[in-house]
Amino acid sequence: MKTIFCTGLAALLFLNACESDNDSTQNKTPISIKITDAPGRYDAVLLNIDEIEILTSNGRTILDVDDNEPFDILEFSMGKDTLLATETVASGRLQEVRLILDDEGNEIIVDGERHPLTTPSGQSSGVKIKVHDELIPNVAYTLLLDFDAASSIVQQGNGGYSLKPVIRAIPEAVSGVIYGVVLPLEAAPKIYIEIGDERIGAVTNAEGKFYFPGIEDGMYTIVIEPENEAFANEVIENVVVEAGVVKDIGTVTLEPASL
Repeated sequence: MKTIFCTGLAALLFLNACESDNDSTQNKTPISIKITDAPGRYDAVLLNIDEIEILTSNGRTILDVDDNEPFDILEFSMGKDTLLATETVASGRLQEVRLILDDEGNEIIVDGERHPLTTPSGQSSGVKIKVHDELIPNVAYTLLLDFDAASSIVQQGNGGYSLKPVIRAIPEAVSGVIYGVVLPLEAAPKIYIEIGDERIGAVTNAEGKFYFPGIEDGMYTIVIEPENEAFANEVIENVVVEAGVVKDIGTVTLEPASL
């Protein structure tokens, strides 16, 4: 009887352990964090991300960034991205992603000269990005962070540069893309899309191309505003976007401004 009792106890403990492991697995979601960039008119923007903090309705997880070395965010634009970290996190409502920047290695290169990027909020409490999405247990989830270099870099009066990150969080599987080319290059245009109460913007790259990821299904108006006042604004209406599809609006040639 003693042997039977011990065996039964061992089996019970084994079953409880299995149930505990299963519960643990069932409440976790594999998550991947990637980052991409909207073009900026700089030689390079170097970011040194130390950690990523993921907050869900059921817990908080710290993800170590594998390389933890400065990288040029401008290399990952026009549909390119780079993987920052992967981990399993507590399932539930995804509420916030926070980027913690290293104290050193954040720089901008302008006309061949290197300047430090002051990032006080990024180094202390972190760059906070609000997200509202559901993490389903055992269903892999990928979040793309769209870093807007042109809007994130602020030139100070003393000639220095500070970083006030403008970042959108994009669930990759449920969004489309708007792509196009604006000429002539000397127009130096800014392109805007109205998304609800939010107006997101971008600048063209050295080839006149622009690329807006993370656009939900719907119909949009694109506004093109040249920085060069010799060219007129352009408005393109009724641009239809579908999830998982790149909407190419073609090449837009700006007209001279009216005298």
